[in-house]
Amino acid sequence: DNLPRFMCDVMLARLARFLRAAGYDTALAEDTMPDAHILGAAAHEGRWLLTVDRKIMEHKAAGGRTLLLPHGSLEAQAAALNAAFDLDWLTHAFTRCLVDNTPLHPATEEQIRTIPPDARRPGEPVTACPRCGRVYWRGSHFKRMQARLHHWQGLRSG
Repeated sequence: DNLPRFMCDVMLARLARFLRAAGYDTALAEDTMPDAHILGAAAHEGRWLLTVDRKIMEHKAAGGRTLLLPHGSLEAQAAALNAAFDLDWLTHAFTRCLVDNTPLHPATEEQIRTIPPDARRPGEPVTACPRCGRVYWRGSHFKRMQARLHHWQGLRSG
């Protein structure tokens, strides 16, 4: 798969979580990083920089691999991403850790036992992050995120 890779500025932390939920390799710039370092890191890692910061666009290095997104609305940001990349929000959904971006693995029996029994249905997939240990199952949070990804998939131009 030749999926685009992203780096979000700190103002786009919520969007970064949804891009990770959709399965996109998405880094989050640290809020203490100067603009030039953010641009350099994104370029070095082969990532598109997603930003709401108009000032960063004044840098020479911003040309070509930086997308200025609208402030505020997650919906407007998703629409702008659809227009620029025609993203597939569903095919690779829920394959990355929402916290640290690591690809998820099937959870172990021990990890599955940490989930409250009334929180999941038997037979539904349970995944875990090999880096931070966070366990993911299809609870109410999953269903809300999935509904939003489905909505954004429906807004695609194709």
